[in-house]
Amino acid sequence: MDHSTPSKISSLRQAMRQHGVTACLIPSADPHLSEYLPGHWEARAWISGFTGSAGTLVVTQDHAGLWTDSRYFAQAAQQLAGSGIELMKQRVAHAPEHIQWLREHLQTGQTLAVAGDSLALATARQLERMLEAPGAALRTDLDLPGQIWTDRPAPPTAPVVEHPLHYAIQPRSDKLGRLRTAMRKQDATHHLLSSLDDIAWLTNLRGSDVECNPVFLAHLLVQAEGHATLFVGRGKLNDALVAALAADGVRIADYTTVTDALSELRSPDRLLLDASRVVVSVAAAIPAGVRVIEATNPSTLFKARKSAAELDHIREAMRRDGAALVRAFRRLEERVTAGMRQTELDVDSLLREERSAQPNFVGESFSTIAGYQANGALPHYRATPEAHSALKAQGLLLVDSGGQYLGGTTDITRVLALGETTTEQRRDATLVMKGMIALSRARFPKGASGPQLDALARAPLWASGMDYGHGTGHGVGYFLNVHEGPHGIRPPVSGAALVALEPGMITSIEPGLYKPGRHGIRHENLAAVIEADRSEFGEFYAFETLTLCPFDRRALEPGLLNPEERAWLDDYHATVRAALAPLLEDADLAWLERHCAPL
Repeated sequence: MDHSTPSKISSLRQAMRQHGVTACLIPSADPHLSEYLPGHWEARAWISGFTGSAGTLVVTQDHAGLWTDSRYFAQAAQQLAGSGIELMKQRVAHAPEHIQWLREHLQTGQTLAVAGDSLALATARQLERMLEAPGAALRTDLDLPGQIWTDRPAPPTAPVVEHPLHYAIQPRSDKLGRLRTAMRKQDATHHLLSSLDDIAWLTNLRGSDVECNPVFLAHLLVQAEGHATLFVGRGKLNDALVAALAADGVRIADYTTVTDALSELRSPDRLLLDASRVVVSVAAAIPAGVRVIEATNPSTLFKARKSAAELDHIREAMRRDGAALVRAFRRLEERVTAGMRQTELDVDSLLREERSAQPNFVGESFSTIAGYQANGALPHYRATPEAHSALKAQGLLLVDSGGQYLGGTTDITRVLALGETTTEQRRDATLVMKGMIALSRARFPKGASGPQLDALARAPLWASGMDYGHGTGHGVGYFLNVHEGPHGIRPPVSGAALVALEPGMITSIEPGLYKPGRHGIRHENLAAVIEADRSEFGEFYAFETLTLCPFDRRALEPGLLNPEERAWLDDYHATVRAALAPLLEDADLAWLERHCAPL
């Protein structure tokens, strides 16, 4: 059987003709609208061959286009070559987004099909409004990719486990109590959650159904007065866990019966849900007489604001993670200097080996990005056994990695100078560092949002006529997803809600610069929002840098840093040295001392 992308596109078009479908939209999504997907729902990647985490495929009888953003332009161009699928660049001037493209190409009486278990309720409404102009129709009852995917992986069946209360801090009964208080304020009798990190946080449970994200497939229906029902594969929970959940008023039902439970709601029931986090195929079961209250899941903000006890655990996870990175980077540096053959894949192995030796390490928080020289210019590059570069004692190596610990989630990027570097490389790395320091030192008033701060990190690059295409910061979970909302630091988007940064929120600070074919720079720390001071103008907040690992100053041009910037970097390295030195000895300690010496 021909398993090539052109063959799969041909089979999909045949299925479309059989059902009278003009266009098929295949998003990167599952029934929980996750960022990273279990294999069962990776239809877009299976058909197109493009493996990036973000992308939307649109197929008609005479055109196939893959929309993705600037993080993946180079990767997509490479993986789509010869497939018959055109790369359609997102957020590029004068280039249509996929919804606009569909509006321009669909006509009266034609049909767009999207699998209802991979489409948010809010997105479906947006598509329906778009289709009104040309007079086309939307069908969500057809999973056309699923019809041709004969060797589709089964849904995951990994066990669900308790997150120990020592680390979870707050009992699930208390978390559910907070949620019910929020529900009553919104006059909701029931609340449906499908987002996996919300469910894992509320229930103090963790799993491994999604690679690198300690979550499990489930829906949760909470009554404001009564019990909660967790819809999950029964075989995933042992009897002791089922009993513990029952003691906290959480019943277990089969994963597939969530629509049955929703269909039993009746007026005057009032159901709270987030239309951007619930799929059409689930929402379709809600009876017409039930009032639906649409709002962000209250738990999204609850879990974003880490408690003092959670932050203490996170600081310890950062110490352990930093010590592991020092050991790995020291070993890598010695091997490269000695002329041993090392590749980007060895970087991944070294990091995994050292992190695995740390207490309470569970796994990686995402697939390691180790990009040497030109590969560093691909923001989401991933070395594979089939395609990777050998390291040499020269140039720059960008390493973006993270770990999942019982007491926190880490995400860090460092740029290592493996030997001689160019003036351009050092200048670029220093300009990015200036932006990182500016944002890390920021003071901002209560109520300020990430988009208001984003320019601080870009200003040094803008002054030299340069920029980067990704956001500057994303929220990070607590032994949960490495990317979480509702906050973020990114350029303003027209019409987008501004989420205020609040004490306890954790964000990455990661400006970058990418020059295709030459090199890529990204410096990244995680930071917590903290209270700074109060004046006649109100309360002001600041960032506490959490990540603990030296920057490679050999990649920098210190003369481009002003006195305040040099002082920040020296103070940071003094903090790193004090935190990590007790965990290191011999050659590792000497490496730390050398890299943390004042400029």
